[in-house]
Order: sequence, then structure tokens, then C-alpha cells
Amino acid sequence: MSRHGLVTGAYGFVGMALCKLLVERGWHVVAAHRRSAAPAAAPGLSSAYVPLSSQPDRWQQALQSIDCVVHLAAHVHQMGHGRDSDPAYQEINVTGSGFVAEQAARAGVKRFVFVSSAKVNGEGNGSRRYRADDPSEPRDEYARSKLAAEMLIRAICSRTGMECVIVRPPLVYGPGVRANFRRLLKLADLGWPLPFGSIVNRRSLVGVENLCDFIETCMSHPRAGGRVWMVSDGEDISTPELIRRAAGFMHRPARLFPCPPAALKMAAGLLGRSAEAARLCDSFVLDTRPATEVLHWKPPMSLDEGLARTVADYMTGRRT
Repeated sequence: MSRHGLVTGAYGFVGMALCKLLVERGWHVVAAHRRSAAPAAAPGLSSAYVPLSSQPDRWQQALQSIDCVVHLAAHVHQMGHGRDSDPAYQEINVTGSGFVAEQAARAGVKRFVFVSSAKVNGEGNGSRRYRADDPSEPRDEYARSKLAAEMLIRAICSRTGMECVIVRPPLVYGPGVRANFRRLLKLADLGWPLPFGSIVNRRSLVGVENLCDFIETCMSHPRAGGRVWMVSDGEDISTPELIRRAAGFMHRPARLFPCPPAALKMAAGLLGRSAEAARLCDSFVLDTRPATEVLHWKPPMSLDEGLARTVADYMTGRRT
């Protein structure tokens, strides 16, 4: 039986990996994008130009015969850019997401998978793991926009009968990763002494390969519908250990010296980087047991395997 899916944000970091996996597993995939000039088509994909908040006729044409929509397109949060009030959070993450869900429901799509963010739950909760049913505590405009989009999509699905699945991943890494994780790789690569030796924390991460495998599970598993899911690699790691492992895969020494986390946070606050320091120092762990117990899902790739692939890709790009 053939399966048909449409992926928004198909040419982004996660989107490209997801489309590749879906095609390999026999899905017929429409790769939706917002650029009027179509990107180079990947093997096995149909490409569709569909603006996020307009041209419903284009959407209805793209959504013909589609069983499941995966909505990845978003205005992405980046630390250190200082634009918490960017109107694109509302325009793209909330209004745009609602528009896509409305179009999917109108076209008779059976299931809508929305990739949200674990930041909806908060920014760190000590040693206690965040559960999908915990009260939401978004602390920046990006997370608040993701929560607003979740609520809007749920309302649309409730009204129309379309199945809703919400996935809340933590930080995603993998070959081709940019932004914050790539900056961490650069720190490990430089071999400079780093003041992270006294950090004792645990953080959940998810490799892009594992996230895409989980999304595909949520697209088709009969028990995935109508729920919010946390996903991770299944191994939580401290900031110092992450740097040590990344440096090891680079065959670099990891030079970490002790410095009280409180002092790091104070210095970062003076530089306007309090949020970045908190992510380096604080714990952020997710309870992913429901994915294992209900969906019988297990990460196909270990954290070490995913990190090794990420480092190899980074080193290749650095040499070219």
C-alpha cells in the first residue's frame, strides 16, 4: 500500500534528512518550500512551491492524495541574536502553522504531525525530567510561538477530525548542523582551555537521524495520534562530557579547567549571554518513556554514533 506525505521546511536541516529517509522507506513525498525559485529536486521527491499563509489553491493541488503532513517550517530561534520580539515568530510559527493545518484538513489529510520544541516545557528543571503532560513554561518568544501553534493546530484538528501529533525534540544535531551546536564543535576543535570543568549537568539531545526515524513512526503508528511526544537519543550527557567526546572524535585534547558555574553565569550576564550560559551549565532532561512503552520506539543510532557522524561532517567541511 503506497503512502503519501507532504513535508514543509523540506529543504532545511531536518527536512532534507526526513525526506531522504521517507523516500528510502517507500513514501511518496512532496517537498514543500516557500521560495518561488524551486531548489534542486532531490531523487524521489516532488517539489511544491506553497507560501505559508496564502495561495490556498496551490496548497490544495499539492495536498492531493496526501495521507500525512509533517510541518517543520518555522522561524528558528538562535541564541545571541537578541531579537526576541521578531514578528516572524507570530507570522510564520503561529499564523503560518494554522494556515497549513487548515489547508491539510480541507484537503482531507488524515494526520498532521507538528514538530514543536521541548522549549515549550521550559529551559531546565533541575534533575527532574520534563514530561509531555507537564504544565508549559515557555520562556522566550520562540517557545511561546511554538506553544501557541500547538494550541491552534489542536483546535483545528478537534474541529475537523484530522489527527494531530505533536513532537517536542530537544537540541537537534547531526551532519550539516549549524548555529549553536556547530559553535560547540568549533570550541572543541580549537583545543583552547575552556572553563567548563566544574559543570555537573545532564542534557537530552537528539540526533537528526533518530528524530527523523521517530517522526516517520508518528506518521504511521496507529497509537501516535492525538498525543504529545518527547524524543531524545536516550542518553543524557553533560556539557563537559559532550566536549570531551567531540574532541576525541577530532583527535584533539579536551582542555577543561574548573570554574564555578555561578561565576560563568555572572560573566555571561555582563556580556548579554545569560541564556547561552544557562544552556551550558543547567540540566535539561526529557522523559521519553512513553515513546518506548506505547510506540515501542528505540533510537536506531546511539549518541556516540550520531556525534561521530556529526564530527566527521564538520571536519570534512572545515577542510574544504
